[in-house]
Amino acid sequence: MKTVFRRLLAAAALSVSVAMAGAFPAQAAPRAAALSAQDQALVAQAEHYLNGIGTLQSKFVQVAPNGHQTAGTFYLSRPGRMRLEYDPPVKDFVVADGAFIFYWDGEMRQQSSAPIGSTLADFILRKNIRLSGDVTVTGVFQAPGLVEISLTETKDPGKGTLTLVFEDRPFQLRKWRVLDAQGLTTEVALLNPREGVQFESKLFYFVEPSKHDYGRNN
Repeated sequence: MKTVFRRLLAAAALSVSVAMAGAFPAQAAPRAAALSAQDQALVAQAEHYLNGIGTLQSKFVQVAPNGHQTAGTFYLSRPGRMRLEYDPPVKDFVVADGAFIFYWDGEMRQQSSAPIGSTLADFILRKNIRLSGDVTVTGVFQAPGLVEISLTETKDPGKGTLTLVFEDRPFQLRKWRVLDAQGLTTEVALLNPREGVQFESKLFYFVEPSKHDYGRNN
């Protein structure tokens, strides 16, 4: 159960990686969606929006494949930096410092890490976001009030599928879903996201909590 829970937390951080979720065999290159002109315009709008984000802070609710819900706070500082802190009693947290993503298992008091470029988090943490080339758009879905864009890494789709969900008026990221190689889906919904927030740089560095201090969210 603990291994599964760790995988779910990593998925919530968009970091389905060799270090955090196990090694998956390489798969054939994904088939790109046949995008209509309207779909292409939505992908371009998503690119423009994501590249325009400097900093963002939001409460979030994570829903695991079994329906279990966990809440916390998400911090983003592009390029390269993010942090997820879970509300008590969960003692885990995830932080990206610009080069690596670190996962802290509060129960086991263990740290694991992976290069950002080896994770799905790279899709939104890179300096210049392009939803093409080394990223393949596998689907675009539009319904009243929302737009969904599904992505995989072109060379290694075995890392999973990331679906970004935007509200369209105003165009804003509201949730993401990660479908892992085992067919399990974890969803994270953002609640009242705020852009342009000032953060202290130390927020995005991994510091191992002391035995008497399990982090800012405890």
